[in-house]
Amino acid sequence: MKFFIAYASVEGQSRKIAETLASTIETRGHQAVIASAADRSEYTLERPDGVILCAPIHVGRYPSYFTDFVHREVDWLNTIPSAFVSVTLSIVSDDPAEREEAEGFAQTLMSETGWEPKVVHHAAGALRYTEYDFFKRWMLKRIADRHKAPTDTRNDYELTDWSALEAFAVNFIELCASESRSESLSQP
Repeated sequence: MKFFIAYASVEGQSRKIAETLASTIETRGHQAVIASAADRSEYTLERPDGVILCAPIHVGRYPSYFTDFVHREVDWLNTIPSAFVSVTLSIVSDDPAEREEAEGFAQTLMSETGWEPKVVHHAAGALRYTEYDFFKRWMLKRIADRHKAPTDTRNDYELTDWSALEAFAVNFIELCASESRSESLSQP
């Protein structure tokens, strides 16, 4: 099977997540093509068996080029099995209201664009304190403290649950295989 993965990334973690998804797909014997949603070129991939989009929440929204991509491609996205990985630190919060808010970002994207992915996975991102300027480091430390995430700004932290991400990818592969079998059975 063939999979197309498009991502938006601000600090690199969503790209790393997309690359991990591609690797998981390829180690199971399938083809994965990965591209930035910011790249407006046409792709020569035949109709894929599945599409995964991945984007982070920054300052309460997804990058505008990502939402533009979804608006532009929504008709196509809704004709094939698709999935979404929403990346935000809020998903690791102990506060159910903050987790619900994090999940709401994806719901808002879908209602505003009309996109209907079969599966949505929420992943935590990373804290790259050593790469931030003073203000961003200070702000993210406060946010991290609120979520009970690491706050030692001398270190960087990966908060993505890689095992859960792999399980999501495997389940999506199985869903696409099942849909592909159903389509071939319904063909005359």
